[in-house]
Order: sequence, then structure tokens, then C-alpha cells
Amino acid sequence: MKKELRTTEGAAPIGAYSQGLVVGDFVYTSGAGPLDPQTGEVVGDDVAAQTHQTMRNLGAILAAHGLGYDDVVKATVHLQHLKRDFAAFNEVYKSYFNQPYPVRTTVGSDLMDILVEIDFVAHKSA
Repeated sequence: MKKELRTTEGAAPIGAYSQGLVVGDFVYTSGAGPLDPQTGEVVGDDVAAQTHQTMRNLGAILAAHGLGYDDVVKATVHLQHLKRDFAAFNEVYKSYFNQPYPVRTTVGSDLMDILVEIDFVAHKSA
């Protein structure tokens, strides 16, 4: 059984997908980018600012199910400019977590007018 997560505190989907799904004790988020939840506009013109907004959007989706960043077990990250932006992205990203950090895959991707997109798998501990 799956339950959709939706919040106006995170950027609205721009296609045929849910912001997040609850499946058992797990929450899966869609890939989120640096969009302002109110305007739908891209926030920031560098990867650090865009990563902060992306993390805020994902945090809002997690919060819709009573979860936080420490509940994240897996992240997949897409960077428009992997080599150029990895260090700046990583500094912002790690500031949202405590150790042990979630497992993560980070790849370079051709993104649609944004510099970063991230999705999470989170687990609701008993």
C-alpha cells in the first residue's frame, strides 16, 4: 500500500509524479530542484544557493510525514556540472546531516535549467 505525500511547503510537481510516497516504513521522494514553492521560480544562480533551496524542498516533503534529514538513508544527486560544482554542493549538503551520513550516489546530468536535483529514501524508525 502506498500513500502520497503532498505539501505546499515544497515545490509542486511539474509533471506526472508525486512529491513523495510512503510505502511501509519508507518514504521515497521525487527528484527535487531549487524551485521556490510559492512562485515556481528557480532560487539562486550558483550550486550552493540552489542546493540549499533543494534541501529545504526535500525537508518539507519529509516533514509532511513527520520525518527529518536524520531519517534519510539514501540520496541520489544530479549535478549539471559535476567536476566544477561538486565541492561547493558537498559543503552545503553535508551541513544538513549528522553522521553517519546517508549513502549517496552523485552523477553528472543534463538538467533542465537548474544546477542540482536530489531525491531521498528515508526510513521511519520504530
